[in-house]
Amino acid sequence: MNKIWLFLVRSYIKLGLFFYYRRISVAMQESIPKDEAVIFLGNHQNALMDALIIAVKNGRFVYFLTRASVFSNPLVAKILRSLWMLPVYRVRDGWNTISKNDEIFKTCSKLLHSDNAVTIFPEGNHNLKRMVRPLSKGFTRIVFETLERYPDTKLSLIPVGINYENAEGYANGVFLNFGKTIEVTSKDTMKSPNMAQQIKTRVHEELCALTTHIDSEHYENTLQRLEEDKVDFLNPIAANQYISSNFDAKNLQTGRQDGLPKGFFMGLLKCVLLPTYLVWKHALLPKIKEREFVATFRFAVAITLIPLYLILTTLLVGGLWGAPIAGVYFTGILLIALLAVKL
Repeated sequence: MNKIWLFLVRSYIKLGLFFYYRRISVAMQESIPKDEAVIFLGNHQNALMDALIIAVKNGRFVYFLTRASVFSNPLVAKILRSLWMLPVYRVRDGWNTISKNDEIFKTCSKLLHSDNAVTIFPEGNHNLKRMVRPLSKGFTRIVFETLERYPDTKLSLIPVGINYENAEGYANGVFLNFGKTIEVTSKDTMKSPNMAQQIKTRVHEELCALTTHIDSEHYENTLQRLEEDKVDFLNPIAANQYISSNFDAKNLQTGRQDGLPKGFFMGLLKCVLLPTYLVWKHALLPKIKEREFVATFRFAVAITLIPLYLILTTLLVGGLWGAPIAGVYFTGILLIALLAVKL
């Protein structure tokens, strides 16, 4: 039953993402092991959106390590656990909570030994900056504990680069870039006392190649130059080459630019969904304290408030003018939404 519930939720999220992003491109998905223990290790720019995109595009049912603070409400915690989310505790949650990670890591080891997949964001928190930050040691602890408890486990680490045209934006493109599998065995963990650091370094290097990585020392100036030159952030290889070549024009690959038709249909969509747009713009958006959560809350509105509004107004139109007119109304709004998002 749990997998049926997961399938239904994932299908609805997938439909929501279809109407939210212009396109989600995926690379190297075919290389993901289907029936083996896998740890997905992604960069973390865009709060919950990162997890949702990996969840619907990796081809497997996946457990997620999620920051413990979102489990504070008992009902929310029950729902999150039903979606295979596991709380992970950080120092900011209180020193007395850190020991709870022991049980969570033990659970991860059991799951991996049973050939499940687990997703971890090893940077430890989210940040909109186009850079891969230093990785925490939590994921290497899970790797070592799993292989220590279950030395026969075949464990695959898969770095995942999540690339956004505009992480805060709506109706933009996303490129989910799965990296090469890093296989780790119990023998590997005994080769060197510094093996944990070696694994962290390799994963960090892979993530830097799978997404646009701007060095922190010159971050603001470099980002400004990339945006002015309209670099294609959905092509991280070209973007990184352009940076490393000191902005040599022959390495410049520009991204897609929105035209007048898209702007027209976006404006029209706001008009036909005006009440929901006003709730988002004036009631919800001002209350979001962290920019990294803008896309997450907008998406939440897109898959809850907007469908409810559309259903209620369709029923109202049907009651006033009949089912055929209601069908035209409903279809017309879906068409406007598709044109606004996909153009």
